[in-house]
Amino acid sequence: MEIFNARRITNIGVMAAVYVVATLLCGGLAYGQVQFRVSEMLMLLCFFNKDYIISMTMGCFIANLFSSLGFIDAGFGTAATLLAALAIYACRKRTNLFVVSLFPVITNAFIVAAELKIVLDLPYWANVAWVALGEFVCVSILGVIVINALSKNKGFMKLIMAGHEVKTL
Repeated sequence: MEIFNARRITNIGVMAAVYVVATLLCGGLAYGQVQFRVSEMLMLLCFFNKDYIISMTMGCFIANLFSSLGFIDAGFGTAATLLAALAIYACRKRTNLFVVSLFPVITNAFIVAAELKIVLDLPYWANVAWVALGEFVCVSILGVIVINALSKNKGFMKLIMAGHEVKTL
């Protein structure tokens, strides 16, 4: 059984808060059919440390409470985030950062598209395309570039690992 010490709990909370603030700073671009959430690049931290599965899930839930869809978005969006975060962590040893970056793209595209279809009666396949595009830009392009660059910094890696084994790219 793993012990969650004060440092790990603090890292989890801080990264959840960073996700929320970064999402809210995106304003209207963070919600709806076209989602451009730069906060989603933080999902790639799950590649290095399973603690961020909790951070990203909590952060997404809180951020989605600010959506015009409220609890519905908090449910659907959080489910997509949790599934993607688990998949990123589960596949981290068998693949690379770019490949795992596709998990948030896929889960959000299909789950959020269903939410938008059910709640706003927007066309499902158009929703899939638009949500996937936003996720791909934020996670698979920007996120991979930023997280790959940061992962080369020993100080950054020490900070995000919080007592875990450091994985280098």
